[in-house]
Amino acid sequence: MSENKKIVAPWQAALMLVVGIAVIFYGLMVLKVNNRIVLAADGVLMCFMAWLFGIPYGELQNGIKNTITSMVVAILILLSVGVLVSTWMISGTVPVMIYYGMKVLTPGLFLPVCCLLCTAMSTLAGTSWGTLATVGIACMGVAQGLGVPLPAAAGAVCVGAFFGDKVSPLSDSPVITSSVTDVPMMEGIRHSLVSTGPAYLASLVFFFVYGRNFSSGTVGGQVYEDILGTVSKTFVLNPWLLLPVVVVIALIVAKKPTIPTFVAGIVAGALIAMFVQGASIDKIMSVMYSGYKGASGSKVVDSMLNRGGFNSMMSTVALLIAAAIFGAPLRTAGVVDVLLNFVRKVARNSRIMSLGVLALHSLFFCITGAYYVTYPVVGSMTKDLYPEYGLDKKNLMRGMLDTGTGLAPLVPWSTTGSYTATTLGVANAEFAAFAPMLWGSIVLSVIYAATGLCTALAGST
Repeated sequence: MSENKKIVAPWQAALMLVVGIAVIFYGLMVLKVNNRIVLAADGVLMCFMAWLFGIPYGELQNGIKNTITSMVVAILILLSVGVLVSTWMISGTVPVMIYYGMKVLTPGLFLPVCCLLCTAMSTLAGTSWGTLATVGIACMGVAQGLGVPLPAAAGAVCVGAFFGDKVSPLSDSPVITSSVTDVPMMEGIRHSLVSTGPAYLASLVFFFVYGRNFSSGTVGGQVYEDILGTVSKTFVLNPWLLLPVVVVIALIVAKKPTIPTFVAGIVAGALIAMFVQGASIDKIMSVMYSGYKGASGSKVVDSMLNRGGFNSMMSTVALLIAAAIFGAPLRTAGVVDVLLNFVRKVARNSRIMSLGVLALHSLFFCITGAYYVTYPVVGSMTKDLYPEYGLDKKNLMRGMLDTGTGLAPLVPWSTTGSYTATTLGVANAEFAAFAPMLWGSIVLSVIYAATGLCTALAGST
C-alpha cells in the first residue's frame, strides 16, 4: 500500500475487525440468516465505518470493484462447472459410472468399493451433499443387508464424498479457495493431495482390511435394485459414455487451462447426449441452463441425477460477490494491513505463522460452522502473509480445505455435519473413527506446517 494513501488507525482497524466478525457470528448463529446476506450487510457496515474514519467512498467502491474483477475467472469456472455437470447427466456419463460402480460391489470389498463409488460420484458431480443423499444412502442400505456396521459404512461414504469435494475441479470448495487465495485451481488441487492423498490411501487400506470381516454377506436390497433398474431403463449404457471423462482427465494431465478443459468436456458430453441418448439440441441447451431434470419414476435416482446447470451456480457466484463486499473495505481501509503487522510481530518464522493460520481457520469454522464464510474471510485476510514468509499461497489453500471441507462432516453443529449425520443416520462421533481421511489430512497439515515438510516455497511450481 502506498505511503500517501490514508488508512485507519490501529484502534479503528481493531474495532472494525471485532464488529465485522461479531456481525457474522450474530447473523449466522443467532438470526440464522443466509450467509450471503450476512456478508453483504456486514460489508455495507464496514464501508460505513471506514467512511466515518476518513476513507473516501470512491476508494471503497474501487476496492470492491477490483476485488470482484479479480474473481471473474473463478466465476466463469463455476458457471462452466454447472453446465458440465448437467451435460454429463443428460449424456449418461455420471449415471453409467454409478451403474458400473454398483455392479462391482461385492461383500468382502464392500467398504473400499463403496468409498471408491462415492469418490467417483462426488468427483464427477462436484458435490458431497448430493453423493451422501443418493449413492451414500444406497450404500447404507446395502451395508445393513450385509451386516456391515453402519458407522463403518458411513465412514466409507464420507471419505469418498468429501475426497471428491476437496479435490474435484467441479466442486465449489476448490474454486472458492483458489479464488480467495489467488492460486491457480489445478495447481492448488495438486498441492492439496500432499495431505489429502496419503490420508485417503490409508483409509482405503483400512476399509480393505476391516471389510474382509463381512465377506459372507450378499449384495442387494430394495434401494440397490431400484437404482440399477431405473438407470438401465432411463439411459443407453455403454463404455462410450465415459469419453467426456477421458477428455477432461487427459487435458488436466496435460496441464491445459481450466476453462477450455471444461468446455471440451461439455462439448464431448453434448455430442454423447445427441448421438447416444438421442437428446435434441434444444433439450441439451435447456439442460445446460436449468440443469438436468429427469422423471424416471424413482425418487432416489431423480434426486441423484437432477442437478447442475448454469443457473445452479448463481448462489455460489452471489457468495463470492458478497464476500468481496465484506472483504474489500477491510483491505482498502488498511484493516488487513494492521492485522498482518500484528501477526508479523507474533509469528517469528513461517512455521509459527502457518500453524497460527491453521488454528485460526479451524476455530473460525468451529464457531460459524460454515466454510462458505470462513474461506473468503480467513483466506482474503491471510493470503499475503505466505509470500512474506517465503511460502507459496497454495499452502494456505491446502490448509483451508483440510480444516474446512475436511472438518465439516465431523462438527455436529455445522451445516454439513448436521446434514451428514441426518442423511446417513449415524452420529458424527460414531463414524469419525471410520473416516481417517477427514482428520488424517488435518493431522498431516499440522505436521507439514510444524516441520516444513511438503511445504511449497514461494515461486515453486
